[in-house]
Amino acid sequence: MPATRTLLQTPSPLAALHRFIASPSPLPPPLPSLLSLHALAVTSGLSWRLDFAAKLVYAYASAGRHGLAALAFSASPCPDTFLWNSLLQSHHRASDFASALSVHRRMRASGARPSRFTAPLVTSAAAELGALPVGAAVHAYSVRFGLLVGDGSVAVASSLVYMYARCGSVRDAVRLFDEMPVRDVVAWTAMISGCVRNGECRDGLSYLVRMVRSASDGGARPNSRTMESGLDACGMLGELPVARCLHGYGVKAGVGHCPLVVSSLFSMYAKCDCTEDAWILFPELLEKDLVSWTSLIGAYCRRGHVEKAVQLFLDMEESGLQPDEVVVSCLLAGLGNSADVHRGKAFHAAIVKRNFGNSVLIGNALISIYAKCKQIDIAGTIFRMLHQRDADSWSSMIVAYCKAGLDIKCLELYREMQFRDKGEFECDTSSLASIISSCSRLGRLRLGRSAHCYSIKHLIGENSSVANALISMYGICGNFDLALKIFGLVKTKTDVVTWNALISSYTQLGHSKDALLLYDQMLTEGIKPNSATLVTVISSCANLAALERGELIHSYVKDMGLECDLSINTALVDMYTKCGQLGIAREIFDSMLEKDAVTWNVMISGYGIHGEAKQALTLFSMMEGGNVKPNSLTFLAILSACCHAGLVDEGRKLFTGMKEYSLEPNLKHYACMVDLLGKSGYLQEAEDMVSAMPIEPDGGIWGALLGACKMHGNFEMGLQVAKKALASDPGNDGYYILMSNSYGSAEKWDEIEKLRNMMKNYGVEKSIGWSTVDISG
Repeated sequence: MPATRTLLQTPSPLAALHRFIASPSPLPPPLPSLLSLHALAVTSGLSWRLDFAAKLVYAYASAGRHGLAALAFSASPCPDTFLWNSLLQSHHRASDFASALSVHRRMRASGARPSRFTAPLVTSAAAELGALPVGAAVHAYSVRFGLLVGDGSVAVASSLVYMYARCGSVRDAVRLFDEMPVRDVVAWTAMISGCVRNGECRDGLSYLVRMVRSASDGGARPNSRTMESGLDACGMLGELPVARCLHGYGVKAGVGHCPLVVSSLFSMYAKCDCTEDAWILFPELLEKDLVSWTSLIGAYCRRGHVEKAVQLFLDMEESGLQPDEVVVSCLLAGLGNSADVHRGKAFHAAIVKRNFGNSVLIGNALISIYAKCKQIDIAGTIFRMLHQRDADSWSSMIVAYCKAGLDIKCLELYREMQFRDKGEFECDTSSLASIISSCSRLGRLRLGRSAHCYSIKHLIGENSSVANALISMYGICGNFDLALKIFGLVKTKTDVVTWNALISSYTQLGHSKDALLLYDQMLTEGIKPNSATLVTVISSCANLAALERGELIHSYVKDMGLECDLSINTALVDMYTKCGQLGIAREIFDSMLEKDAVTWNVMISGYGIHGEAKQALTLFSMMEGGNVKPNSLTFLAILSACCHAGLVDEGRKLFTGMKEYSLEPNLKHYACMVDLLGKSGYLQEAEDMVSAMPIEPDGGIWGALLGACKMHGNFEMGLQVAKKALASDPGNDGYYILMSNSYGSAEKWDEIEKLRNMMKNYGVEKSIGWSTVDISG
């Protein structure tokens, strides 16, 4: 009896195998039991059975033993679709997508028919590998075998939508999605995330709105993944109002507190620079990693709250996280935007102590911060100290030199980059525009043409900033044909800067009428001028003394509400003074709430030009008593006014008073004083001043003294001065004329003949006098 009972209690091998096959539990048995069952099946000759092999493949895959799963699969000589799917799922679960596609090829070669379970597995693997042809083939046999119709078809269609979107074929994804009669949350999420991933964020939000509306009619509701994609789209577009609506919907739908949604909300608010909301969500993040801290610090930096950003950086270090080069460069960018050079230098010292010195990213950020703080020498030193330089390093330094007005250094660095790196680093649009601008200011047309050729070769010539720089360069260099040609090639002429480049070139080279004609064309084409445009065309009116046209533009300024613009008002004051309307100019001047040195200089100069020296001196006294201090040009304007009125004592005081403002007189100041003293009869004092000058006199100074000698009949001094004037500028025909007149007054005809021969030898011809009359009104 005991033996019989023991025999009955011992389960037979076949019973154990049947229980394994029939078990509904998704959890596989422990690996030792699984291996025993496999061995039992092999010894019993049952390992070939398809149902057992499929169960065994699934169990091994769940246990992470994919090699054993493949071994179990190989025991079946004729695997069916179910067994193939089990092996596909095994590789898919292991993220071995290449092996999954290989199994799929073998399955198709065996003649096994794919099912609605096969297609999603294969398309998912194809999506991960970017294998669009494989996914398209699955789509084709899904249509042929009817897998897109009936039960389970939604899963197949959704997986295909995801595959097309993931592979960048959004049109095919949209076409298939629109053909789906029923859409589940997977299909909607695949469509929305696919649009966002491919940069079509607005389309993604449009599909999300459609999903929310269909959910109110019983359709699929957005889940946490859907919300994540929608919030990502809002962050990329900066659509804060839409994002807030989506936030509210997520809370109402019950997914607002999901960790994935909270993380997406935090990221979105940080990207939108909404620091208050990002700060509220920050404590709710389950894991505050380096990316989270960097996002928040970056948001505060972009908002200009540098002190808060620095405090967050210190808090991050206290939490145990070590900063990387990304967060350090982010904080440096914030310090650069705030132009806080002292704090920037302190942070630079901290970086050096942390051994970040070899980071190219941080090196570029340091170049940027010192350039923005106008510490160009330090920026250049950092650039030279970089062990490695990328394209941004060269570009940042080139742009910095250009903005600082160091055009020669800008072009030298450009040439160094070309010769040293031999095409390794290409200029971006910012650096190329800077190079062209430097060529323009230096008049280096040949090098500018070379840069133009570079832009054409590298297909960046159509960039608006590059095109504008080229228009300006060719215009300023007087090559208006090329400037107009490039202007005509610009595809979209809606950028006011493009128009300004050409209008400004016309004005600077004295083609004021052409500048006004182009301004009229600009208005005709519906382009709204900005303050830079108006300043330029007002200057053109001043150059032409076109009062009526200037008044029309003044009216336009009033209509546009730009009456408080400092640059425009200064240009209007200049225009009215040059047109002789000192009263109107003074009214505008007095009405200005803000005045800079240029404004004061223009008004003082206007009084001086029209002989109102007393008014100019009064205005100068007002300027000295105000917040704006006189500069070198101010003294030039007031000295010119004294010169026109013959106010010698006032001129002397002003000239010596320049030292009180730490200003050194230049050649133009000396020329004014020599002219003032000479015309007033103080020839010896004028000559003594010229002799005592700390700088070499130029032709203008000798010419002023020579004219004064002729005016007062001092032939001997005039002769000495004339020789010095001719030695300094032998090509100036005015000196010959003055000397000739002086010799004529003394009846020295032989000397006049010698002067004429000297003019011939030097190739000097007397300029022909001319005048103009405006007959067009």
